[in-house]
Amino acid sequence: MQQRDSRNPLYGIVARQRLNAILKELFRKSIHICSSFVPLFLKLAYWPVIGLLVLALIVYVVSEILRSKNIEIPVISKVTEIAARKRDEDRFVLGPVTLVCGILIAALLFPLDCARVGIFALAFGDGLASLMGKLFGKITIPGAHGKTVAGSLTCFLAVFISTFCCCGCTFTSLIIALCAMFIEVLPLADFDNLIIPPAISGIFFVLSANAACL
Repeated sequence: MQQRDSRNPLYGIVARQRLNAILKELFRKSIHICSSFVPLFLKLAYWPVIGLLVLALIVYVVSEILRSKNIEIPVISKVTEIAARKRDEDRFVLGPVTLVCGILIAALLFPLDCARVGIFALAFGDGLASLMGKLFGKITIPGAHGKTVAGSLTCFLAVFISTFCCCGCTFTSLIIALCAMFIEVLPLADFDNLIIPPAISGIFFVLSANAACL
């Protein structure tokens, strides 16, 4: 079998493309993971943080509309360009909108301790799943649009740990992790950002109401 030749220019191009894709995914998912600080800020100043999230959403939408007209907003447009996936090139990048909306819906509909679980599921579960899938994913899941077994298992483990840290209940953490993994596997594109926080918050709310954490 012919071995890969690192001196082959084509091999070098492919290697650089893979490295760029990994760095881009690392940058994107670092934004996801940073959203884990939102519950802390909400606890300190709920309505001011809600207002800031809405303001950030409005500024981003305006920035993207202007970018589509070749008018760039300093910093915001550059960050969007760096974080955008190939499928998002030359069009409105929807990911940040669904990310903020998912967090806002969870925070407004559920008690903060429940919203925190949903936001953590998005930050750590979805965030780390995509990154680990890029780095170590070899086996893809049929019908999941390229999502990998490694990514899904990472999602399960990350959500289980983050939920257990919130409630200390193994059974509840297991159910939440399974639900988050199922949602993450669905081919929802950027809309998993919108669905995961309120869905997981709602499931945790139901489990808590039934004294599952006692």
